Amino acid sequence: MADTPFHNPLWRGNAPLVLASKSAARRGLLEAARLPFEAISVEVDERALEAAEVAKGAEPAAIAGVLARAKARTGSALCPGRLVIGADQTLALDTEAFHKPANLAAARLQLQRLSGGTHALHSAIAIAADGEVLFETVESAYLSMRGLDVPALDAYLAAAGETVLASVGGYQLEGLGIHLFERIAGDHSVILGLPLLPLLSFLRRRGDLL
Repeated sequence: MADTPFHNPLWRGNAPLVLASKSAARRGLLEAARLPFEAISVEVDERALEAAEVAKGAEPAAIAGVLARAKARTGSALCPGRLVIGADQTLALDTEAFHKPANLAAARLQLQRLSGGTHALHSAIAIAADGEVLFETVESAYLSMRGLDVPALDAYLAAAGETVLASVGGYQLEGLGIHLFERIAGDHSVILGLPLLPLLSFLRRRGDLL
């Protein structure tokens, strides 16, 4: 764990938050909001949990919530007495769910599938302490991708390289991925995978923030 080095005069909490994720985008959001936190890795069998939920008929948004809760609870077992943030994100084109592509060929196929349509990013956050989930929500954003012809797709993949493998859908909106889109409806933090406004509201209600 590494404490964030900056001070936030709005913070009233007794200890830094714990982020049960090593996602650079999620860390960046907390850092930009100047929330004190420590980041840890947690071991959660995401694909097994997802498969169980799919078998029950769960929608992608609900699956994101299940995974976020599992990460928050797992992290809280490692950090007694602390507020632990679990987060997850699913991408859905209608009811079809997408995952991080395994390689560049898989990324190409995903982008071809998303090209010219509107898909949803469902971002879930759960906050747990000592195994109890104190707060959870799922927020959604809707992204309309422009139609990608072969030259545009080739140029994007050549420029982005293996960074496309780090995110569901094969793009990072905060980088070159922005060139793939025509319209975006939703909060920036939701798109990056950590709904920040609901988190801040929860912390204010608890008295951890002014």
